[in-house]
Parts: sequence; structure tokens; C-alpha cells
Amino acid sequence: MPRAPSRIASRFSIVPRALMKRALAGKRRKPAHPGRILVVHQLLLGDTLMLTPLLARLRRHHPEAEIVMTVSRGQLPLYAHRPYGVDAVAYDSRNPQSAKALLEMGSFDLAVVPGDNRHAVLAHALGADWVVALAGDRPGWKNRFADELVPIPPEPVALADLFALLAGEDDGTVYDRSDWARPECKSFELPDRDYAVLNVDAGTPLRLWAPHKWLQLADALEAMGLAVAFCAGPGEERMIAAIDPDGRHRSYAGVLDLPQLWRLLENARLLVCLDSGVGHLAKVAGTPSVVLYGPGSPVLFGPGRFWRNHPFRAVTLADFPCRDQHGVFKREVHWVMRCARTPAECPAPACMHAIETDAVVASCRELLG
Repeated sequence: MPRAPSRIASRFSIVPRALMKRALAGKRRKPAHPGRILVVHQLLLGDTLMLTPLLARLRRHHPEAEIVMTVSRGQLPLYAHRPYGVDAVAYDSRNPQSAKALLEMGSFDLAVVPGDNRHAVLAHALGADWVVALAGDRPGWKNRFADELVPIPPEPVALADLFALLAGEDDGTVYDRSDWARPECKSFELPDRDYAVLNVDAGTPLRLWAPHKWLQLADALEAMGLAVAFCAGPGEERMIAAIDPDGRHRSYAGVLDLPQLWRLLENARLLVCLDSGVGHLAKVAGTPSVVLYGPGSPVLFGPGRFWRNHPFRAVTLADFPCRDQHGVFKREVHWVMRCARTPAECPAPACMHAIETDAVVASCRELLG
């Protein structure tokens, strides 16, 4: 049986090249007018979408530049129409062929590294003249591959706006729905009347909400005159079955790809979801959103300044006692208040159990009102 591609094999093609280029480089200077810009990362869907203000600011500051961004292969269809004139390329650090394809793209004048600073090594391997990253990553060796480390602000800021600081100071840019064309998708049947989407899954069981509360919410929205479309990712059909065993409401669980999900959200009157990538996709698609935050931070993961016109309500219990961790991308930030514990450390998420249906219904009424 052939061995699966490994991250170690990819490093063998990247690290020596990065060290050689760094050793041979002369005095490094930040380019005033970069012609080629690389945004290099390996983030999940939600974090990738939160790079949108960074892309907008890079384009505003460098209108003539070629901008390339790495994404996972599954995210590529969302960027098919090149929002902000950005070319998305697939990258997976576990796949040596993926790294090889990047190395064949040629050098860049500027590389921007959001998230994990280990990708600054890849930026050097690609011959970037200047590498910008967020300060404070651990272990510290990763920071030494950045030419410029942008400090995290001392006051609370949305993660999306924090990423944008890598392109320079806030220039007041606000998201414009026309900047991102809807991706093409295979046809599927939408609800035949006004509807709300309830996306019930998340990246960790500690963010899940009780099944009976989802059904109470669905019935309340139905009473407001909306059809209800339940949604969940591939393999999560059983979640909808547990919530709505009699099939009283429509389910799209496990049948939509990302462009189809965009289409479903774009036509919805409302989205109610957990703190997940779907909530960030709704900001791009322009769907009014109610997001339930248990372990997560509505300050860190909310709309922030860039999406300040997005119709949005956060439902959470402020100052929950065990939301007492301060980490974001392995950086300790004093104003971050969240919980990143595992299910083994927290078998019953009290922060999610404490969110009552009435509070969510009230937020829905506000947005629909």
C-alpha cells in the first residue's frame, strides 16, 4: 500500500531552499510598490474568509499588483471569480506535489503570513523579498523568518481586522457585496417561499446546541411565516435526524458543496448558526445572521469594522466564568476571552447549555423586524 504524502516530505523540499535563499540574500528592503504579492497560509474555511479585509486592503494599497493566495483545494470554487483580483492556488503542506507547484510559481516581492508563522519559511523558499507576519507566535524560531512583525493591538479587535493590519493601517474600507461575485454552482432545489437556514454543526462538539432547542427555534420561525432549512456538513445527517426526527422541516444536510451553500444562504431571509465557518460565509454572501457563541468570542470572531454594515446579532452569555483563556494562533493576548478546551477537558459545555431558545428567537425577530 503506497504511503500517503507527508508534511515531512514537503519540508524536505521547502526548508533547505528557504535557508539557502535567506543565506544568499543581501540586505533586505521592503518594496514600496510590490509587483507580486503572496498571502500564504493553511487556514480552515472560517479563518480564510476572515482574510477578506486583508485582501481588500492589499488591493486598495497596490491596485496594479498581482496578488496570489493559498487556500485548501475545497475552498478554490469560492474564489473562482477572483474577488479583489486575487488568484487562489491550492496548497496542502502534507502534499509534496502541492509544495512543488508553489515553488514553480517564481519569486514574490512581498509575502504576507496570517496565522502560523511557519509559513514564513515557505515564503523564503519562494524567494519573497520581504515577509510580513503577526508578532508573538510560538515557538519563537518561526518569528525569525519574518522581516516585519506586526504587533497585536492592546485593545480588542476582530480577527478579520487584525489580519488586515498586515497590509497597513486601517483605511476605512467596508465590505461591498459587489466585490465578490457569487460562485457558479450545480442547480438544486431551493425552498419555494421565504426561509431561514439553521446550520447546526460546528468544528467541535463543545459548540453544539441542544437538539430540542433547535426544534423549538425552527417551530418559532415557522410561526413567523418562514420555511426552515436545516443544514449540516457531510456525514452529519444524523444531527438533523436527532433534532427533527419526524422530518417536519426541510434538510440540506450533507448534500451541498460550498458554492451551493453560498446560494442557499444568499437567498435566505436569515441564518442562525453556531460559531463556525458558515457564519463567516454568510458575511460574504450578505445574509442576516444570528450566531451562537459559547466557548468562542463574539468580539474576536464577529463582524468587526470591515463588516460593520452586516446585519448581525451575537447570542452569548457575557463574562462566562470558564471563558478564561487568552490564546489565538498560539499567541497569548490579554484581551482575548475564549475557551479552547477539548471534549476530554470539558465533557458538558455549560456555556452552550446556558443559551436559551427565547434569547435566540428574540434576536431573530430583531433582524427580521
